[in-house]
Amino acid sequence: MKITDIDIDLLNTFRKGTVIPATPLALTKDRKLDERYQKALVRYYIDCGVGGIAIGVHSTQFEIREHGMYESLLTLVSKEIDSWSGLQNKKILKIAGVCGKTEQAVGEASFAVSAGYHAALVSLSALKDNCLDDLIKHCRRIAQIMPIIGFYMQTSVGGIVLPFEFWKEFASIPNVLGIKAAPFDRYKTFDVVRAICESGKEDDITLYTGNDDNIIIDLLTEYRIETAKGTRCMRIKGGLLGHWCVWTKKAVELLDEIHTIIASGKDIPAELLTRAIQVTDSNAAFFDSMNKFAGCIPGLHEVLFRQGLMTNVLCLNTEEVLSDGQKDEISRVYRSYPHLNDDEFIRMNLNKWLM
Repeated sequence: MKITDIDIDLLNTFRKGTVIPATPLALTKDRKLDERYQKALVRYYIDCGVGGIAIGVHSTQFEIREHGMYESLLTLVSKEIDSWSGLQNKKILKIAGVCGKTEQAVGEASFAVSAGYHAALVSLSALKDNCLDDLIKHCRRIAQIMPIIGFYMQTSVGGIVLPFEFWKEFASIPNVLGIKAAPFDRYKTFDVVRAICESGKEDDITLYTGNDDNIIIDLLTEYRIETAKGTRCMRIKGGLLGHWCVWTKKAVELLDEIHTIIASGKDIPAELLTRAIQVTDSNAAFFDSMNKFAGCIPGLHEVLFRQGLMTNVLCLNTEEVLSDGQKDEISRVYRSYPHLNDDEFIRMNLNKWLM
């Protein structure tokens, strides 16, 4: 499957920049897939106005593979996206997380294509002991199967350091759709942008932020990179974020607002910079930054549980739980920033999504 095989409307939406939630996993009390609530999450995201949905990624829990849930989960979500988006007359880009060493990753990518996914978000955590040439060969192999999105994942949750040299070579791989920069590090994010520009691929590879701690600033910033062939300009166009799997309606409104401001050429309102810090503070509670992100996934579950989109905060790993004080922190940001949540939107629609 090639980038040119993707529906042109979907491709244009991705290139413009859109909201792509990194979807969590809904579980029953005995830690089995809760199909009803998993479908409700898909419906929620689509009705919020997202342009894509990612599943099988870090926020979904990489452990789905150990529990034999990868194929059944991706099948369920793909079918529900098609069904619900069809009813709403919308088009949704479907992104599958692809992990493991090359043999496993090839198998996952091949399955993802058969299940109707458009692109693979490639995690390289399993190749942390490999050299850069091996990492590039791995990515090239996956790109032969379907379009790929590079993933610079923060090291605190299992990512590996990927230097400028890696990203420059990665940018030359045919069938690269985009890159999700999520190292939670301004210096490493700059490495990605500079590598794309140095490769002359700034018009071909779309950059998405995964820096949940710096969302608004990432989206507002124009990079101007001096290369051997002159100045190259590039922006981060959208977000492929775990943070945006909660309070998603407001995330869609936020991205639309940012796109409008950028298109107008007007100065950035000071209020938006203040809101940037409020979003980052909220993320600190959701992702449990004070405990080195130990509660990042159950923190997202806690928000969805409070909103009625999950029945519990359970993870597949029984030791992955909310940290001490994390509930209180989530309550604090709820009180502090009521304008950031979409609870009312969910209350109005929850019964419909749970049908």
